[in-house]
Amino acid sequence: MGAANAHYYATRDPLGARGDFTTAPEVSQMFGELIGLWLADLWDRAGRPKVRYVELGPGRGTLAADALRAMARVGLEPPVHFVETSPLLRDAQKERVPHAEWSLELLGIEDDLPLLVVANEFFDALPIRQLLRTAEGWRERLVACQDTMFLPIAGQSSFDAIIPYPFREAEPGAILETSPASVAVMRALAGRLTAQGGAALIVDYGYEGPAIGDTLQAVRGHEYVNPFEGPGEADLTAHVDFATLREAAEAEGLAGWGPVSQGALLTALGIDARAETLARAHPERAEGIAVDRARLVEEEMMGSLFKAIALTAPGWPEPEGFQ
Repeated sequence: MGAANAHYYATRDPLGARGDFTTAPEVSQMFGELIGLWLADLWDRAGRPKVRYVELGPGRGTLAADALRAMARVGLEPPVHFVETSPLLRDAQKERVPHAEWSLELLGIEDDLPLLVVANEFFDALPIRQLLRTAEGWRERLVACQDTMFLPIAGQSSFDAIIPYPFREAEPGAILETSPASVAVMRALAGRLTAQGGAALIVDYGYEGPAIGDTLQAVRGHEYVNPFEGPGEADLTAHVDFATLREAAEAEGLAGWGPVSQGALLTALGIDARAETLARAHPERAEGIAVDRARLVEEEMMGSLFKAIALTAPGWPEPEGFQ
């Protein structure tokens, strides 16, 4: 999964109608604006310190551009740092946020200021491991190559000892997912926030685990395809276990908040009022604005599946939208 996604993101812009999928910032400017104001509110109540804006996997830079514009209206104009591995997406980000700095990982970010961190649909693309319940017990799900085809198979080593007790006697065929890569990134990020101060907002699709279920999926051309066909030619993702991410952050000294649904968060932050304002300013777009708002917050669309957690450093205030 890691190798396939590294190739995938390095060789294309996957976003939008011409790509393979669309993210919330590409749906409407309201998403990025509200996140920017959420960050600005925390910064204001923290005493307006000098801070750095950091985004993990910033796509085309659309979210950052909208968030930074909203933040500037209330006096917050921080230096910007993007963590991005794709040269093609870096070019797109430079067009929207030309004054940003870039690095391949968190280690490239200076440690001189508190951090305001955003990660939207970042953790879902990090590699997962799957444990499969077989008749002989729990085994790791591996990938084999038969002729020119990749196929999932069960390994030989037993993993029974690390399975959470409630799942040890699950029915054969049950799958338990873990993401050591996600935990490693979260603990590194949390360590920086604990040492430097600041806050983070993580938005993605997922669940409050641990839980049984196979969530590995591949998307190409806005349609689901076989994850084991054409590796590197489709977007591979898995649902995010928000409980595990929050626990990893709290273990490093942060306060964790949520998860709450994306719909509930955006509603609490005022998306309805923002949609009304935009519609009055652009009456010719009123219907489209209403459609975009619904797509972001309604349960049957992105509002329920997508969730958010907030993380705050010691001494930083309680974030809005997570009460």
